[in-house]
Amino acid sequence: MGRVLRARAAILPLIAVAACNSGEKGAADSSATVDPQVTSSAATGTASVSGAQIAVAHAGPPGEWQMPAGDYANSRYSELATITPQNAANLKVSWAFSTGVLRGHEGQPLVVGNTMYVVTPYPNVSYAIDLAQTGQPLKWKFRPQNSQQAIGKACCDVVNRGAAYADGKIFYNLLDGHTIAVDAATGNQVWRTKMGDLSRGETITMAPIVVKGKVIVGSSGGEMGVRGWIAALDEATGKEVWRAYNIGPDKDVKVGPKFKTFYAHDRGKDLGATTWPGDTWKTGGGAVWGWLSYDPVLNLIYHGTSNPGPWNENQRTGDNKWTAAILARDGDTGEMVWALQVTPHDMWDYDAVNENILVDLPIKGQTRKVLVHFDRNGFAYTVDRATGEVILAEPFVPMNWSTGIDLATGRPNVVETKKTAQDKNVKDICPSLEGGKNQQPAAFSPQTGLFYVPTNNLCMDFQARAVTYIAGTPFIGGNAPEKGGPGGYRGEFIAWDATTGKKIWGIKEPYPVWGGALATAGGVVFYGTLDGWFKAVDARSGKVLWQFKVGSGVVGNPVTYTGPDGKQYVAIYAGIGGDMGLLIAGDVAANLPYDVRERGTTLPDIARWTSWGGELFVFSL
Repeated sequence: MGRVLRARAAILPLIAVAACNSGEKGAADSSATVDPQVTSSAATGTASVSGAQIAVAHAGPPGEWQMPAGDYANSRYSELATITPQNAANLKVSWAFSTGVLRGHEGQPLVVGNTMYVVTPYPNVSYAIDLAQTGQPLKWKFRPQNSQQAIGKACCDVVNRGAAYADGKIFYNLLDGHTIAVDAATGNQVWRTKMGDLSRGETITMAPIVVKGKVIVGSSGGEMGVRGWIAALDEATGKEVWRAYNIGPDKDVKVGPKFKTFYAHDRGKDLGATTWPGDTWKTGGGAVWGWLSYDPVLNLIYHGTSNPGPWNENQRTGDNKWTAAILARDGDTGEMVWALQVTPHDMWDYDAVNENILVDLPIKGQTRKVLVHFDRNGFAYTVDRATGEVILAEPFVPMNWSTGIDLATGRPNVVETKKTAQDKNVKDICPSLEGGKNQQPAAFSPQTGLFYVPTNNLCMDFQARAVTYIAGTPFIGGNAPEKGGPGGYRGEFIAWDATTGKKIWGIKEPYPVWGGALATAGGVVFYGTLDGWFKAVDARSGKVLWQFKVGSGVVGNPVTYTGPDGKQYVAIYAGIGGDMGLLIAGDVAANLPYDVRERGTTLPDIARWTSWGGELFVFSL
């Protein structure tokens, strides 16, 4: 995931080459000068897809939220239905909780029984909140050991995308490369395992999942020249069970007899090494900092991989497998079963780590078992989740680097004038390196059969440059100043039909929509905005039913649960950060006079509407 890297203050001026810190504002940029209360407008539509189903059931009772996305399918759908389009306007704040931490609050809380579990950005403090008592007092607070050096190694803010619950334990990752288990009842640490090498720039920001007694985790650090991996830990002991690298020889990548990929060009020996010049794969990125899915029937874990390193494509000719790809692995052994490289030889920083939503959809008269993936490269993919065949791929945001996906090969048709090269300044590439969608997860509703997608509308100029690898330091090799995309808006919340590749409706926003989505059986969808609005939307028409100005911009993901009183509640983190709040936004931090980091030019006006702050807001009727 490519951005500026906050290493030691002494070297920061030398690495101010990232998108947020370089280049002039493009003519396509726009400033949000209107009142954010009235910027949203929806094109109404009532289309729906009948017969669509989520592939895996919700984890635990409907009123709980035990996994990052609510289920293995990454649907972010809840069967709770008390909040409806008819009464959503009556939502009010029930209570709030300050996390005590600034910076980017990505991820989401968990709810198990009458307890809510919260994990903060670095230093990754976890809280257990008693929902059954008035005032929601703490049951416990756990402060893990967490190396401060990780702050200077993390690419794109010190975020944490949340925890997972299983068998009485809370599992989550620390920025400094450790995975921990905490007793859910007492807050005592059960085990702690070092997974990443901080000295090489490996950090961990992703949310784990637990599959058949194994905790599945992956690495961050693609801009530090790491070699990306995914691994499984024994849930009871924390002992590593298996580890698979995403680039390198077959034995490291776990490519063997089970590998039956759909496209012929993805077959061959040691492609994770031979599609790189020399041994450049050893510093080639391919990290796993995004979301994980699992199909228990196929016993497949699905994950994406990040950009290849460095950004300078001239230093790594070839397809650079298996970066910028969707991979399916055996849930027991980690062996690769199929692979789909959505952006071969990525030269735009189009990580493919976004969530893979597992659903069964009626397509051309046949129910297909698919995964739906909204990629950074601007295409929405409908893929057979057993084989990796691309059934459908269409642009879901304004884009110009490709004319489309060749379904015979699964590969994009690249526009020659948008290819980057060393010392060449390529103008107006859309989408920007933030992607048509970044880490902000979409949601799916089986009621409508539609996907609800937070998107970005940004473009960039891109100039690659030569760079030398030094372990533990930035390995980027490019400048990529960003600007607003066409149409005078920089984000849109859309409803998408993955059976046709069509947008059903959209709500344009002045800023990229960097928070995730939640769909409910009540017919209401929730999302938050960078300028601090939390909104409820009619799932069928896109009509904004209600909005509330929370304390800071939203980069987290809503969840819903049933309280001890039987009422439905909706919870969301407020706390601007991540790429958008730390690197691209303007003056959103109060400590700027003492902060040596340069501020971004892409969203210089957002500080009019919001600033740093970490707080959990909980709403009910």
